[in-house]
Amino acid sequence: MPELRTDRLLLRRWRESDLEPWAAMNADPEVREHLGELLTREQSDAAVAEMQAEFDGRGFGWWALEARESGEFIGRVGLDEVSDDMPFAGVDIGWRLARSAWGHGYATEAALACLAFGFETLGLPEVLASTTVNNLRSQAVMRRIGMTRDPADDFDDPSVPEGPLRPCVLYRTGTARSRSTSGSAVMSGCCVPLAGTPGPPGH
Repeated sequence: MPELRTDRLLLRRWRESDLEPWAAMNADPEVREHLGELLTREQSDAAVAEMQAEFDGRGFGWWALEARESGEFIGRVGLDEVSDDMPFAGVDIGWRLARSAWGHGYATEAALACLAFGFETLGLPEVLASTTVNNLRSQAVMRRIGMTRDPADDFDDPSVPEGPLRPCVLYRTGTARSRSTSGSAVMSGCCVPLAGTPGPPGH
C-alpha cells in the first residue's frame, strides 16, 4: 500500500492501534448520522480487515488517516469501486473522520491527495462521490475538491431501506478539471500533482 503525505496528513496502511479509535468512530451517532446503524466492535474490526485485503488485491482502496503533527488516527479516506447494485458504475471517493477532526479542512486535504493518486497513478478518467441529500458537510467537500452535481444523476440507494438515508446525490470530477488547479502531495518519496486548498471536512 503506497503512503500519501500532504502538509498535515499521512494516508497510510492500517495498524492494530487504529482499531480502537476506528470502533469508537463507528459507535458515535454523530459520525454515523448519514451512514446508518452503529457498528459493533466486531463489525468495525471486520471492516478494517476487508478494506486492507481489498487494497492489497487491487492497488487502491481505503487508507487510514493520520494527523502528522500529533500522530493521531483521525479516520479514513480513499477510493472504492462502486458496488454492482448502484445505478452507476466507476470508482468513487469517500472519507470518514472522527468528530474531533471536523472543522479543520482535513477531509478536503485528504480527498485532494486521493484524487491526485486516482488520476496520476491509476489513470482514472473520472472519480465519483455520493452521499445522502441531507449530508451538506460532505457535499461541501465535494464542491471544494472540484466536483460537480447534475440533479439528473440523483438516485435512491437500493441498499438502504425507505427513509431519510435512501435519497442520494452524485458528484463527478474528471482529469481536466483536476489539473486546472494546483498544489502537491507526496507519494512514496515522489511528488504527485494535487488540486486546490484545504476546506471544511465531511464525515
